[in-house]
Amino acid sequence: MKTIAIIGAMPSELADIRTTLGEADVKHFSGFDFYINYYNGNKIINACCGIAKVNAALCTQVMIDNFTPDCVINTGVAGGMNTSVKVCDIVISTEVLPHDLDQHFLVDYPPYCGIFQSDNTLMETAEKVCGEFNVKCFRGRIVSGEAFISDSRLKTSIQEKFNPYAVDMESAAVGHACYLNKTPYISVRCISDNADDDGAMSFDEFEKIAAKRVSDIVLRMTELI
Repeated sequence: MKTIAIIGAMPSELADIRTTLGEADVKHFSGFDFYINYYNGNKIINACCGIAKVNAALCTQVMIDNFTPDCVINTGVAGGMNTSVKVCDIVISTEVLPHDLDQHFLVDYPPYCGIFQSDNTLMETAEKVCGEFNVKCFRGRIVSGEAFISDSRLKTSIQEKFNPYAVDMESAAVGHACYLNKTPYISVRCISDNADDDGAMSFDEFEKIAAKRVSDIVLRMTELI
């Protein structure tokens, strides 16, 4: 039996997962609620970390300290940053990093790493599941920062500097914590908007659809890991 951690930033990103898993044993540590279920022979623990990088890093560390998961899956919605990626497509992280912090501060000081790699087996599993669901997916870089990107000029700036496939507010922090703890990690995100001037309107329209799609994919992944 493996212990698989699932972390989402918002309740809506975990609602469908929790409905499928059913009644859970809930443990409370350091301000976070951890929902514990047994599903298809594995122990599944999910937690809502809250929005942005500090919340995400704290929750991930508390999760690892208390449950020692075999892997961590960061799930939820994200903004599309590559012209090939459309709303409701899936982006599977190959690596994650912050877009709002000079890499110098991470590379030249602890942890001496500024780009956090995703686990190959988890990437392959996510891609396989997307194929099963006939959902278009992309492997690519995901960047994170302390803002909801809904400005086309800012989007262009991030694209030119980082060449990402998606942008969110948590993936880099979860990946950072997993790197320090030597825990296999992946971020699987469904695109809810194009991170441009129409981003807020698109997010409101597609967030629930995107959250449901990625929840189904992540739950199926737990059966194959």
